[in-house]
Amino acid sequence: MTLHENDKDKDNDQSLTGRFREIPADPGEGVSKPTYAAGAVLWRGDVDAPEIGIIHRPGYDDWSLAKGKLDPGENLPMTAEREIREETGYTVRLGKLLGNVSYPVAGRTKLVWYWTAEVLDGEFTANSEVDELRWVSFDEAAELLTYDLDVDVLNKARKRLGNEPDTRIIYVRHGRAHSRKNWAGDDNLRPLDKKGRRQAELLVPGLLPFRPERVYSAEPVRCSHTVEPLASELGADVVVDELFGDVACISRLVDSQRRFMEVVAEGGVSVICAQGTVIPDTIAWLSANGTLPLEEIPCKKGSAWVLGFNDGVLTTADYYASALPVK
Repeated sequence: MTLHENDKDKDNDQSLTGRFREIPADPGEGVSKPTYAAGAVLWRGDVDAPEIGIIHRPGYDDWSLAKGKLDPGENLPMTAEREIREETGYTVRLGKLLGNVSYPVAGRTKLVWYWTAEVLDGEFTANSEVDELRWVSFDEAAELLTYDLDVDVLNKARKRLGNEPDTRIIYVRHGRAHSRKNWAGDDNLRPLDKKGRRQAELLVPGLLPFRPERVYSAEPVRCSHTVEPLASELGADVVVDELFGDVACISRLVDSQRRFMEVVAEGGVSVICAQGTVIPDTIAWLSANGTLPLEEIPCKKGSAWVLGFNDGVLTTADYYASALPVK
């Protein structure tokens, strides 16, 4: 079994550098011929004493966590959200990335990524895959689950929910744009290229499971165009502010940091699309002033950091290298 875990209460697992959890562009990197799947530890009620949703699958006669295989054209957050909805009938908000488990199935490696997922609404109805769902305590869930792997994931979730962020910022780097050397006009007007537009489209189903409420962007159109499809789906405006961009980070650093923290202070879940200098610099500043040491801060075009805050202090960080479908 492999369960990657990396945040402020990191175990002695050196399989990932830095102190964050990551879904790389190829989440099966280093695993031969994997079958991908995604799921979550469902919870509802008081975060200090939550009820945990455990499903019974008649086809296997087992009790397990909600999960399922990746469909063609999906990224992993999409899969987790869809499988939960299909198996349980619930709409959820994905939270902390718990890591992955891997195990052999029919001569191949199955790689399953898990999140915490807060139930927002919906109603369970028995179906061909799941004939019963029980809401139980963490201790009861651990007794009920059939597989030790699921219990391990459950224990990770128990640790995470004890420090559930009150605010999340989804910090997106804009998608790939046309080459700077081939662009003669104002650099702020340099647009996304074909791959960048595809990245923008796939950010919609990749980020919707986190239930963002507001969308912000730096000034360059490659930033605002990256999150416009998401904002349209949410029925929200893209609020453009030069203080989110690289120029302000270099020339007006204090103002740039203040503006970022104003968004944090709004609470809930916000998206900020920015550039390749300001994102790692801002996260490094947040890390230095928070409780989450980060040794490495990757920032690929089209990537996203999901940053969690408690009382304005950075406490969790998950890195999503790409919203494009898993190959």
